[in-house]
Amino acid sequence: MDGRERDTDLIRAAMEAREQAYAPYSGYLVGAALLTEDGEIYQGCNIENASYGAANCAERTAFFKAVSQGKRDFRAIAVVGGSREARQGDGFPDMAYPCGICRQVMREFCGPDFRILVGRSPEDFKEYTLDELLPESFGPARM
Repeated sequence: MDGRERDTDLIRAAMEAREQAYAPYSGYLVGAALLTEDGEIYQGCNIENASYGAANCAERTAFFKAVSQGKRDFRAIAVVGGSREARQGDGFPDMAYPCGICRQVMREFCGPDFRILVGRSPEDFKEYTLDELLPESFGPARM
C-alpha cells in the first residue's frame, strides 16, 4: 500500500469514527484516526458534556485509547468534522483543525515531523507536520 492510499484509508477511518460522535450541544461532529508506528489505527470521536469543560475532542480520544493500550509511537492522525447538516455526499464543506489542547497532547507523544491530515473527504485533504501547526512548542522532558 502506497502512502497516498494509506492516507486515504486514514481519512475514511476518521469519517467512520465521526459517526459515533456525541455532540448534542454544538452539533459539530468530529472523527479522528490515529496511526501507530506498527500500523494499528485507533479511532476517536468528540464527546460533549453538559459541563463543557468535561468534553473531550476526537483527537484526544484516539490518543488516550492508544496510550491506554500501551502505544507510545505514532506516525499520523487524520481529522474530519462538520455539523450534522454539513455533510455533502462523501465529504464536508470545511476542514476541522485540531484545537490547541489537542496539538499539545500530540506534542507530548510525537515529534515535530508527526503528520496531521485534515480532510473534507478521502480525496480532499491537506497534510501538515506537528511543527507547522504548533511551532516552537513546549514538549516533555526526555530522560
